[in-house]
Amino acid sequence: MSPMTERPVVKRTARAILLDSTAPGSADGPDPEMILIKRTKPGEEPYWITPGGGMEPEDSTVVAALHREVDEELGAKVVDVVPAFVDTVSHSTHHAAHGVKVQHFFVCRLASMDLALRHGPEVDEPCGTYEVVRIPFTRAGIASVVLVPPSLRAYLDANIEGVRALLADDLG
Repeated sequence: MSPMTERPVVKRTARAILLDSTAPGSADGPDPEMILIKRTKPGEEPYWITPGGGMEPEDSTVVAALHREVDEELGAKVVDVVPAFVDTVSHSTHHAAHGVKVQHFFVCRLASMDLALRHGPEVDEPCGTYEVVRIPFTRAGIASVVLVPPSLRAYLDANIEGVRALLADDLG
């Protein structure tokens, strides 16, 4: 792409492909669970998203934004944060007419989670409901929910073994 046709990045987000292999019954099992947020808005069909959100001015890095967002949305701490997937979509705001939103997806492992510690705009002023759910991190588990964005759903379906391998002890 020539410099003349590149689109400005007007928003960046950090999202967690958050895996928990410590759930009951999965301690040594091959199938960790994936933690998602089921979003239900008035008058709309429910959909499921990965925890995360947009970078804020106080975030020094995209990874810092990821840690802040999982703390806000789940009361959670994550470890082994590995870049997995980038999704670039058209995005317009009242500040910028045409540009792109870059969503950074990181596979990471759940260290701790206490839903009582959730805070931030999703908790204080929710638009609809935010329900934390767990699904098996399998193709069938992912297919059982309406995971957005569709590009993430397609990526996970095509690469689920590779995503698990990003958390393997021998990755380095």
